[in-house]
Amino acid sequence: MANEVSINELEQAIKDGAFVLDVREGWEFENGHVPTAHHIPLGEVPDQLAELPKDAQVWVICQAGGRSMTAANYLESQKFSAVSVAGGTGSWVEAGKHVSTEPST
Repeated sequence: MANEVSINELEQAIKDGAFVLDVREGWEFENGHVPTAHHIPLGEVPDQLAELPKDAQVWVICQAGGRSMTAANYLESQKFSAVSVAGGTGSWVEAGKHVSTEPST
């Protein structure tokens, strides 16, 4: 089972250049996401594994933490290093952290 990390750990990881994967639906992502996030909806993750780094940890986020844990567990089963962000984007927003509306990188 993948580990769960806090939004504060994610914030520091982003500063350090972490690969962030947002697995929410397109409309959710467009309404605002953590800076630098790459967008692949949960249902498309299995078909887009080639887009993810094999040599770096993947920080997976969704809205509240459920979908990100599902994705992180799946990625771990596929030999990726992945963690799920507890509380998701909802907690990120509630904490007053910066939200981006830029397209996926």
